[in-house]
Amino acid sequence: MAALPWLDPDSLWFPDPATALTEPNGLLAVGGDLCVERLLAAYQRGIFPWFEQGQAPLWWSPDPRMVLFPAEFHHSRSLRKTLRSGRFSVSSDRDFAAVTAACAAPRQGSRGTWLIPAMRRAYQRLHQLGYAHSVEVWQDEQLVGGLYGVALGKVFFGESMFSRTSDASKTALAALAGQLQSHGFALIDCQVSNPHLQTLGARPITRADFLRYLPEPGAIGPGPLWPLEWPLTALQPAFGP
Repeated sequence: MAALPWLDPDSLWFPDPATALTEPNGLLAVGGDLCVERLLAAYQRGIFPWFEQGQAPLWWSPDPRMVLFPAEFHHSRSLRKTLRSGRFSVSSDRDFAAVTAACAAPRQGSRGTWLIPAMRRAYQRLHQLGYAHSVEVWQDEQLVGGLYGVALGKVFFGESMFSRTSDASKTALAALAGQLQSHGFALIDCQVSNPHLQTLGARPITRADFLRYLPEPGAIGPGPLWPLEWPLTALQPAFGP
């Protein structure tokens, strides 16, 4: 592996994403911290942190980039049936901490999680400032699914999702895609290739194309759409028969 730039904790500088490694795909830099200013500077440049407990922060900008254009979200017949059934209710920013805690829980077949306590605290700070947001899916007032991410400009940078029952995380993403489409968002960043997200309409684009969608420096105020409440009945016309 080629030597990686170490980030100066006293500077918000990042290297050009075009200099990221091809193996592992997108690894760009190491070090720095997870302060709000650095995280915003990273996302503004199409860079995100991803590392495990005990590691220094690792910063990534993969090529290609997996994205979901909101209008391209794929509603399968079974998902449309779920959405019409009234089985779930959906909200936003109702319980960000619970969503990140659920996303951090160990998954089947995995011994740990990348969403370590330092990462959860960092995104909680972004949430408190209006940049990070959650979508919650409820069944009988129990949290059964959801997702969270960062909204800057017209891009929603998806970070993680979870599901405790069938179709719960798909419902969260369907609701998010519908709302973002209606408010003119360009895309949802899914970061890296994921077969599950591909079945929902996500597809790869080049890093260069992805970077063209990012907000200009200084245009990164908190997203104006949040919080939102999403009764699924308001979205049903988009689901079809």
